[in-house]
Amino acid sequence: MDSSKSLADKLKALGVKVGTAHLTPPKPASTIPIDRILPGRFRVTPRGDAFIAEQSFGTEYRHGNQPLTINHPLKTIATWAREPLLSSLPLSSFAFLDTETSGMAGGTGTYAFMVGVGRFNGGTFELAQFFLRDPAEEPAMLEALIEFLAPCKALVTFNGKAFDAPLLVTRYKLHEIPSPLKDLSHLDLLPLARRLWRDRLPSRALKYLEENILGLPRTTEEVPGYEIPWLYFDYLRTGDATPLKGVFYHNAMDVVAMAALLSHIASILHDPFNGNVQHGLDFIALGKLFEDLGDWDSAARLFERGLEMELSEADFASAVQRLARLQKRRGDLDEALRLWEEAAKRGHIYAHVEMAKHCEHRLRDYTSALAWSESALKLVKNSDLPKYAQKHWQEELFRRRERLRQKRRNI
Repeated sequence: MDSSKSLADKLKALGVKVGTAHLTPPKPASTIPIDRILPGRFRVTPRGDAFIAEQSFGTEYRHGNQPLTINHPLKTIATWAREPLLSSLPLSSFAFLDTETSGMAGGTGTYAFMVGVGRFNGGTFELAQFFLRDPAEEPAMLEALIEFLAPCKALVTFNGKAFDAPLLVTRYKLHEIPSPLKDLSHLDLLPLARRLWRDRLPSRALKYLEENILGLPRTTEEVPGYEIPWLYFDYLRTGDATPLKGVFYHNAMDVVAMAALLSHIASILHDPFNGNVQHGLDFIALGKLFEDLGDWDSAARLFERGLEMELSEADFASAVQRLARLQKRRGDLDEALRLWEEAAKRGHIYAHVEMAKHCEHRLRDYTSALAWSESALKLVKNSDLPKYAQKHWQEELFRRRERLRQKRRNI
């Protein structure tokens, strides 16, 4: 073989084709645009067109066991959140927002490819999902979002103060577009959910609360949150939007669940005794919240109700101690006596014990103190309290009774 031949000549002689001109490009995947998968519209903005999927939930809609409409004042929530404006705003001024993003790391490399926002219009809850068909459409999506948020003065999110809101503010800043979020009062439901259900539920994730508080498990359309960025990247690579239907469902349910959860929380804070609260630990958690807000009378009633219900031995002991400290902090003896007497008439064991303490230590009326102790023991004996709770009260009251008998003999 002639050694002077080039490698290319030798390959040709062997039948090997050289170069790329002869290669057939790979067949592209079938392109199925998002507007063929979900109904939506294109909004014309100064920065281009934005795709928006829309749906409405009427007054008859219930998310599990909870209506979306918030029929109770948000004064307590506004006080807790330190956002006083929340208590005076009409329902139509609230925007419920959740994002789906290209990653969870944050920073300028992370962007929201979907922003779901809901707001009330009359009795209807209107949901709009702003979607990036291509990352280049981000300025248009941000502009369209400004228009949707224009009537709103308050933002409701779930972990949004730590993630969603800062992320969107960063994206607006990168595109030199004024952010519509900066002047909105912000209620993040995650810290409030932790306050209310941390002691009873193993998780405070929105999906878990949706199932265990609102009573609504999600359908098979649901996709795990960790898969969502990869589903979007696959869509960008293939042009097939079909798998994104589950992402839209996930986002929609997050937004609607926030409205239902706020409705539920507003209801139980407005009237915890109307039957919506059914767990002892939930009453204790509400008592702690009202105590921290300075509403000690409501806190005491909540602690008392919680103590009447099923609690673990450790939770029961903790709640008793908390209530005892609260009663001392209240300081107003006349008001405390009035509340104890009212509670005693309703058969609250704790109130009988407090009256016994008052008679013994302040009035030095050992006969009355003994009578209150005996009545408390009778309530314990006839109660449906768990055995450990009965044991707790009986041990304390037996000691108190013997001490009072001794004091009365020494008079």
